[in-house]
Amino acid sequence: MITIKSAQDIEKMKAAGKVVEETLLLLEKNVRIGITTEELNRIAEAYIRSQGAYPTCLNYNGYPKAICISVNDVVVHGIPGPLKLRDGDIVSCDVCATLNGFIGDATRTFPVGNVAPETMELLRVTKECFFEGIRYARPGYRVSDISKAIQAHAESHGYGVVRELTGHGVGRELHEDPEVPNFYSPRARQRLAAGMTIAVEPMITQGRREVWQDEDGWTVRTQDGKPAAHYENTIAITDGEPILLTCSEAIG
Repeated sequence: MITIKSAQDIEKMKAAGKVVEETLLLLEKNVRIGITTEELNRIAEAYIRSQGAYPTCLNYNGYPKAICISVNDVVVHGIPGPLKLRDGDIVSCDVCATLNGFIGDATRTFPVGNVAPETMELLRVTKECFFEGIRYARPGYRVSDISKAIQAHAESHGYGVVRELTGHGVGRELHEDPEVPNFYSPRARQRLAAGMTIAVEPMITQGRREVWQDEDGWTVRTQDGKPAAHYENTIAITDGEPILLTCSEAIG
């Protein structure tokens, strides 16, 4: 069931979203050649807790770390550890924070050192997919309108769109209704209404769209080993333009 948030709820989600945005900005400053993904995890967890928030990912369905960190061909749910970032890598940091009972959820993919131009293009287009999608994040449209716009933009550049993972509603719970696919699905027919809060999160592959899961039960990788990028924000549907709850960037 889709939960409609009150104006007061959305203000609380803005506060949680600000913690998420600031954490991602801090991570961006610390992403460098030689740093381990575990070090980035510690930086994120310390900052989230310093703001009076809780790292929502920690122990979520048994997930063992404060944030998800996915490098190169890892699409999502990479587990931080001793892996050191190398020149030319890309690293996706998925940050969730709970504050005053509400959750913010956002992801950015950062370049490390000198990244190949074709991979930087993947990062650029993945971000564009998000903003193409939320052009339809208004009352009267359907969830599938967001999905179709994301898919069309990604595929127009020859990229793959992951099918096994989707965006989702978010609020008091990390995963609420509705699902928000990044590809057209006839199931995503829910009408958007003011007060809905959703995480829109294009997961785009440089090669084929097929993925597989590691034996750890979390890490999802591209089958062909090519890079994947991820760009996500929590947004609120209003009577007009959507509100970005985890991003200060203006909607173009």
